[in-house]
Amino acid sequence: MSTSIASSERVGRVEKRVAPGYKWIALSNTTLGILMAALNGNIIMISLPAIFRGIQINPLAPGQSTYLLWLLMGYTVVTATLLVSFGRISDMFGRVRLYNLGFAIFTLGSILLYLTPGTGSAGAVELIVFRLVQGVGAGFLFSNSTAILTDAFPPAERGMAMGLNQIAAIGGSLLGLVIGGFLAAVHWRLVFLVSVPVGLIGTVWAYLKLRETGVIKGKQKLDLAGNATFGVGLTILLLALTYGIMPYGHSKMGWGNPLVIAGIILGLVLLVAFVFIELRVEQPMFRLDLFRIRMFMAGNLSGFLSSVARGGLQFMLVIWLQGIWLPLHGYSFADTPLWAGIYMMPMMVGFFIMGPLSGWLSDRFGARGFATGGMLLSVLGFLLLVTLPANFAYAPFLVILIILGLGMGMFAAPNTTAIMNAVPPEHRGVSSGMRSTIQNSGMLLSMALFFSIVIAGLAHNLPPVLYQGLVSAGIPTAWAAKVAELPPTGALFAAFLGYNPMSSLIPPGVLAHLPAASRAYVLGKDFFPLTIAPAFMASLRIAFYISAAMSLIAAIASFMRGERYIYENKS
Repeated sequence: MSTSIASSERVGRVEKRVAPGYKWIALSNTTLGILMAALNGNIIMISLPAIFRGIQINPLAPGQSTYLLWLLMGYTVVTATLLVSFGRISDMFGRVRLYNLGFAIFTLGSILLYLTPGTGSAGAVELIVFRLVQGVGAGFLFSNSTAILTDAFPPAERGMAMGLNQIAAIGGSLLGLVIGGFLAAVHWRLVFLVSVPVGLIGTVWAYLKLRETGVIKGKQKLDLAGNATFGVGLTILLLALTYGIMPYGHSKMGWGNPLVIAGIILGLVLLVAFVFIELRVEQPMFRLDLFRIRMFMAGNLSGFLSSVARGGLQFMLVIWLQGIWLPLHGYSFADTPLWAGIYMMPMMVGFFIMGPLSGWLSDRFGARGFATGGMLLSVLGFLLLVTLPANFAYAPFLVILIILGLGMGMFAAPNTTAIMNAVPPEHRGVSSGMRSTIQNSGMLLSMALFFSIVIAGLAHNLPPVLYQGLVSAGIPTAWAAKVAELPPTGALFAAFLGYNPMSSLIPPGVLAHLPAASRAYVLGKDFFPLTIAPAFMASLRIAFYISAAMSLIAAIASFMRGERYIYENKS
């Protein structure tokens, strides 16, 4: 760095000097913002049964599962595609300014969701659009929070600050499962209303109290070509992956859909074009040169692999609990969403314990040991999950959830801190956006991967088991054969939503001719969970093995990051 530039940056910092306690204002406000954004990423996962009942739509009816998929994944898709662009814009115009805007947009989206006027398909489309508005706001919050914290805290305290902030990021996603279950049990609109007062308070608080303390260089240009190719390319690719797990024609999944194939090819072509543009443009959006920094490269690689390993974990565990374990333990299908969130809480406890502790310790001893150890704990957790039967005893499951929570907490804060410590101050906004984009893209890829593995297993193993079970229960062979062709996506979504689909798949006339005991068994709590369990668990164990392998590679990448590196301390 030249003397003149360093001098101008020091002057800028003096002019922007704030009170010593400002760092705690930055930490508390950004933690609130990330908590709200992360919580809303998952709160809908548990609340979907109540939401669909509220807007009077059957998500398992033909053609309706698209609404389910968009409500589940649309928020993450729009957030992932906008993070880098928002980070770059924030480096140009101010991180606090764009963070404040994100708080306001997110709050507006929450208000619109609460007031959703439509029902049926119109109501579902409105919910999807308003969720996308929320996703735009979340993009501003995610892309700027870590940069604001890095600006506000000295290097020796950043790990502690990131640890507390990461509690909100990952803990909020787990907390959303519980809060969503409680609120949905009262009224589905409360799921969205809960964010409104928090958003209003946070928006006003951020506007009044947050100050721009980062280095903002003048005369910067927006990389329009890079923004366009990256945003459009990543969006098309993620949408293609999303629709790849949906049925297409007579196929159980959509990987043979020409639009899906074209989307994957076009998305990849645009992303390759984006790389060529970024290597040649004067002021690129995506700072590829940052990957020359070993700590930045290793941290983002291990973060991506970690996201692929655990991104679909919560979703699959929720399906396991709601569709199999809870009904077999006497819970009604209507109550399973709430209790699934409650039974997942040990993972949040493990993360809450280790997140701030590992962040604080990494300030003193560096990130490598903690991040690597966290990934190795995750390997252990995934391998232990493989050993559980479908109808497990809860005590070992609780221990495994705590191990996984401890592993995530041990990895998240040190890894984030190491990435942000390694980059020049003027690039912290785009670096934060790049880190979040890589992480969220990994989570979406994980969802598509987990879905594909489980759906493929169900498509192969479920029909003969379901047919035999229905015939044994007294269903005529013709109807048993027809019901056994239930699309695996429908079976998976039914388990996820806490439905027993037999009541809608078997005609009332056929059910009426069954003996009372057989009818009660087919429509009760045991038949559907016991039927799907073998096929579901065989596929889920494959997914857990893949997650363990990804976590192991992430541990190796994390270990290879080298010794502690802080840009400000560079000689």
